[in-house]
Amino acid sequence: MADQTASWQTVQYEGFEIHVSPVPKDPPDPAHAADAAAQNSRYTYLGYVCHPGANPQLPGHAVPFHADGEESFASVDDALYEAVHVGRSIVDGTHPDLTVLPLVTGGV
Repeated sequence: MADQTASWQTVQYEGFEIHVSPVPKDPPDPAHAADAAAQNSRYTYLGYVCHPGANPQLPGHAVPFHADGEESFASVDDALYEAVHVGRSIVDGTHPDLTVLPLVTGGV
């Protein structure tokens, strides 16, 4: 579940943990490092919702989510803000596609 190179942050919300990580939209090519520094970076995010202490590597122990398609953000902070917002919508039951119901009914 968790990308080992990603920098994860955790937010406690309504008895769940929301784990989020900003990800560069187009990671710089090391061969063109000077060009990458001159470009404006864009970010996206990865995330998952789970119960505190759950192992997200186990099937059914987390609800993963990510930014849709071409969605990107101008800064790390913007990407993190949106990721937490999406995580909260999953917990609240207002996300159109994802829910924590399997976590609650599955007992994990």
